[in-house]
Amino acid sequence: MRQLKKEYEEKEGRELAAACARIALDTKAEDLVVLDVRGLASFTDYFVIMSGRSTRHVQGLAEAIADELHAKRVSSKHSEGLREGLWVLLDFGTVVAHIFYHENRKFYDLDGLWHDAPKLDVAELLAGASCA
Repeated sequence: MRQLKKEYEEKEGRELAAACARIALDTKAEDLVVLDVRGLASFTDYFVIMSGRSTRHVQGLAEAIADELHAKRVSSKHSEGLREGLWVLLDFGTVVAHIFYHENRKFYDLDGLWHDAPKLDVAELLAGASCA
């Protein structure tokens, strides 16, 4: 098993969320939201939620995030939905990225379901991240 590069070995969830957000914005994600679910969810610390304009765009967003983080030796622990491109979930442990086809996002309404979670300001998140 390969070791993580030292600078990513102890990457905090906030920095990983910032990296996901930066990659998503670089890949033209729409309606990007980062939720701090620490204390509300036992399985992760942050949700990065975004929409794509088409199923192919959703797949492209997911592939861009997974590929760039994999290049930094941060691999997804689990992923679902890439083939269909309607709702892709990438689980990085402390961060779970949800990439929706815009109509599916409205239907599942994760933003509303997790309304108690603080919404992070993406610009501030990116400005404060050392590796984003």
